[in-house]
Amino acid sequence: MLHGLWSPGSGLLLWPDSPVTALPDPLGAVLRASKFRHTADVLVTGPRGTATERVRAHAMAPAAAAVALRQRLPAEVVSGDLRFLAHVAQGVERWVRAGRVVPELRREDGQWWARWRLVGGERQRAWLAELAVAMPQALRVAGRPAALLEDMVTELADPIARALIDLPDSAHPLLAALSADVPVEGGSYQLAEVLERWRASLTGDEPDLVLRLLEPDGELGAADESVALWRLEVCLRIDGAAPESVPLHGDPNLVRIAVEKLGEAQRAYPRLRDLPSDPRSMDLLLPTEVVVDLVAHGAHALHAAGVRLLLPRAWSIAEPSMRLRVDSAVPAAESTVGMRGLVSYRWELALGDTVLTTAEMERLVRSKSDLVQLRGEWVQADHKVLAAAARYVAAHTDDSPVTFADMLGEIASGRVEQVPIAEVTASGWAADLLDHTREPELVAPPIGLKADLRPYQARGLAWLATMSRMGLGAILADDMGLGKTVQVLALLLHEREARSDAEGVVASLDAARSGQAAPGGPAGEPAGPTLLVCPMSVVGNWQREAERFAPDLRVWVHHGAGRRMGVALDDTVAAADLVITTYALLARDVDEFGRQQWARIVLDEAQHIKNAGTRQARAARAVPARHRLALTGTPVENRLEELRSIMDFAMPKVLGSPQSFRARFAVPIERERDQNAISRLHWLTQPFVLRRVKTDPAVISDLPEKLEMTVRANLTVEQAALYQAVVDDMLAKLRDAKGMARKGAVLAALTRLKQVCNHPAHFLGDGSGVLHRGAHRSGKLALVEDVLDAVLADGEKALLFTQFREFGAFVVPYLAERFGTEIPFLHGGVPKKKRDGMVTRFQQSDGPPLMLLSLKAGGTGLNLTAANHVVHLDRWWNPAVENQATDRAYRIGQQRNVQVRKLVCVDTIEERIDEMITGKRQLADLAVGVGENWITELSTAELRDLFALGAAAVGE
Repeated sequence: MLHGLWSPGSGLLLWPDSPVTALPDPLGAVLRASKFRHTADVLVTGPRGTATERVRAHAMAPAAAAVALRQRLPAEVVSGDLRFLAHVAQGVERWVRAGRVVPELRREDGQWWARWRLVGGERQRAWLAELAVAMPQALRVAGRPAALLEDMVTELADPIARALIDLPDSAHPLLAALSADVPVEGGSYQLAEVLERWRASLTGDEPDLVLRLLEPDGELGAADESVALWRLEVCLRIDGAAPESVPLHGDPNLVRIAVEKLGEAQRAYPRLRDLPSDPRSMDLLLPTEVVVDLVAHGAHALHAAGVRLLLPRAWSIAEPSMRLRVDSAVPAAESTVGMRGLVSYRWELALGDTVLTTAEMERLVRSKSDLVQLRGEWVQADHKVLAAAARYVAAHTDDSPVTFADMLGEIASGRVEQVPIAEVTASGWAADLLDHTREPELVAPPIGLKADLRPYQARGLAWLATMSRMGLGAILADDMGLGKTVQVLALLLHEREARSDAEGVVASLDAARSGQAAPGGPAGEPAGPTLLVCPMSVVGNWQREAERFAPDLRVWVHHGAGRRMGVALDDTVAAADLVITTYALLARDVDEFGRQQWARIVLDEAQHIKNAGTRQARAARAVPARHRLALTGTPVENRLEELRSIMDFAMPKVLGSPQSFRARFAVPIERERDQNAISRLHWLTQPFVLRRVKTDPAVISDLPEKLEMTVRANLTVEQAALYQAVVDDMLAKLRDAKGMARKGAVLAALTRLKQVCNHPAHFLGDGSGVLHRGAHRSGKLALVEDVLDAVLADGEKALLFTQFREFGAFVVPYLAERFGTEIPFLHGGVPKKKRDGMVTRFQQSDGPPLMLLSLKAGGTGLNLTAANHVVHLDRWWNPAVENQATDRAYRIGQQRNVQVRKLVCVDTIEERIDEMITGKRQLADLAVGVGENWITELSTAELRDLFALGAAAVGE
């Protein structure tokens, strides 16, 4: 007699209790040749009753089992348990022939496979339920009847469907996989979910389970929300009708379906088990803590299981937030407005959009539940967080006048865990600082300005004038190319004209009284010249812009070996409106500058003082001036400390010392993405920072598009060999290296790998040629050549950026010869006069079509809108720095779409880090870049994975 058993994971197990010579082939031949290597625990009936016995068995995989169970076997040699299994297989076959199968995708062994499965539904579930009841006792040894049948039907559906369904030949990956049993090309979780939703739509003939949460009533409710009981109503919804509760003594079929589906819901979300229930229905009674978890976590698990959860209408999940109301309506003398101006303020606590009253906050402090009834609605929120915030607000109810500086100090130091500042509103003069939605009162364009200000530039001028009048430092952080230069020049002209008008009024009054003119002073506007500090690369740009837009300003450039010092400098400064110098000379001549009476000091490209401890940063802070202004398109490049350093120049002490800033803001934001710290930093800096971006249509609508793309090149065989040698050398050095030596080894390897990806000769430094026997030694340079071919064929111009001066010097002669054109190379060693000539020549219509720039020297301050293509030959891996370089072409004056190509080598560290940067989110609109030092903190295993050369790196 031949017996059978279904074993999940093993398939069909067969064993005879005596020789089975009567079995027909092919099954008979299979069993006669079998070694019976598997064992099975089976139920055996003997003289002493039933007992479990271990037997040797032959295992058949699902595909073979489907064939065997569909054969007609002699009844005299087949046991009842095997006949039952054959009956199940024949039932699966009937479902397949009826068309009740659909394809699904399964993820196995790292690949996607297409499999047939039964559609499911109420009728199939009833069929399985009947089989479970009829299952012979001997088959139950391997597990629960329902689970065994579910596994068996799932495993047999695919081979039976493949045997019966004749699919046409098709190139479609899904049909090909269903026909030939090969992996599905292009398989994904998204496609798997689409197929599952389609399958679910085919079972619409059965009711859906809906769980409806009802708020506590008089019988189950309690004064204290924490001990109230909530009713979770078990409902079924048929054909899209309204859900209806399932009474225990109603339709037996509906009760059975509800029990089965509720069991599935409880398996998906186990906290629904072992709860009290209503004796008259299937409804469950939930304590408040279970309700809170149900909404926060259980809803997701139930949704994944296909169960709908309905919440009461008056229900919301709210996040607490702090709000600050500032009142500066009390009249104040002009001298008190600004950091010394008096304001009164009060904190408020809001839950969602609802600002809480004192009584409501007192109730929250006493509450022990995360679910409270507030103004007729049930609101879910963390009661511990709410109570802490309520206590904070209660402790800060004194609204006595304080200085604006003291209020900012409170924002900086005051902190409630997990409760960010969501809103700051103000009245009176403080609204000009705190409300960025409020437009500053525009000032008349200066008569001497030879330019038409765009609307956002006019607003920028008004803001700068307001900040200057109040004696508050400012950071104008407009995007590169939005015209920070012309806004500053307009401010200088506006103030000079205002002083002139005031002096005229005073002179007229004095003349009327005494009959003679008397010298007057400025009224409310800063007197004296402005000191402007900028990189050497943009000194010429400031000169040209001043001559073009503000020709009446008296401009002096403090530069060169023979620059004026001592009394000569004093006289020159006294006679000037604008003195321009460089960061290097600022640090060198800080004592000379410190003796002058400056109305204002302006730092252009203020990221040059991002490191507060450098000589130039200390010098910038040391120069006395009534007004301090920083200009930068990237207030943060790598770390938030850079923003603190720039703010410490413009508004000293607002963000505190480096140590306190790191503890309060830098660490919580950079490491933990702390929304509380982000909100406090935002409100602290907002009064002093004006930030506009080119992508905002409200700022500028006539700027063309910027199309950015990552372009991938394959390494040559020579590059691949050098790349692998660098990685092996680094890993060998890391075995014993620690601390700074380890960081140095990683950064050195990073630089060498960039050089290898650029060109073997760049890495080797051996003076060898660009080509070898007429073929490119660098896949990246070959790609650059193709790109430039297309650019020049269209009669357009391109900027090429590299961070390596030696690579630029290597590639310029080759490209100049290849394209038969002059290619200027702008880098830090180019003298100012020659640099200015390069820029002017390139901007001319008959100028060179290509220009190569080093990333640092050519990445700021230049206007190169003649180009509408930008190519980053190698990557700095800092989006802020790269965007600065790109903005040499993508700025006001650009008439064509700008195409930006960032080159990386396939399956190298270049491509991997590019993908990592692309996936990073920026914080609260701060341009937080990534730099490169973070790479040194990775483990050796992570470095090996990051630096490893992939199989697809080398081109054919």
